[in-house]
Amino acid sequence: MLSQGDCTGDEDIQSLMKMWLKEKYQKPGNVFLGLVQRLDRPTRGLMVLARTSKSASRLSEQIRKRIFKKEYLAVVVSREVNTGIVSHDLFKDKEKKKAVISNIDSSSDESSGKKKAVMKVTHLETSGELSLVKIDLYTGRYHQIRAQLASMGMPVAGDRKYGTLRKGSKQMALLCHRLEFQHPTRMETLNFRIPMPTEYPWDQFATE
Repeated sequence: MLSQGDCTGDEDIQSLMKMWLKEKYQKPGNVFLGLVQRLDRPTRGLMVLARTSKSASRLSEQIRKRIFKKEYLAVVVSREVNTGIVSHDLFKDKEKKKAVISNIDSSSDESSGKKKAVMKVTHLETSGELSLVKIDLYTGRYHQIRAQLASMGMPVAGDRKYGTLRKGSKQMALLCHRLEFQHPTRMETLNFRIPMPTEYPWDQFATE
């Protein structure tokens, strides 16, 4: 499902949640609901939406300051896994609707659309030709995880856009697994976590 509405007119999380809030709290007129972070349409997992503009602003500031922690799990098509902190320059190809790795130089050039993409990759387990990895996301670029992993020779299983059609994999094997952030008004640490899916290819791994 889409995170927010687009030209397709397909259902999206933001609109559905606005309808739910309007009905639950009997709110007249338009309902505010801010997207704090988004997920690519084929990606599963946790999302945070803010019910007030102040909360949305404070949570967005946490993302900018990297207080807001995002952890993903992915099944990749590779037995060999490159681990550690990885950094690439990405730019968005609007025609192809893809993120492209730029090898021109190592510095980001915002005027050309290039942006620095940084994440940490941890190898958890290998099963046959597949590996389970954990990703700590330090920046939130367009298709970042998918593009970076594919460029490293370990594309996400089931990711049709970035290079792998895997038999038996009905959905891309990328999951926003854990979120940790400060509550925008109470300032207490909140930690949300969901388990791995149970179908293929996730069922090839015991580690979570």
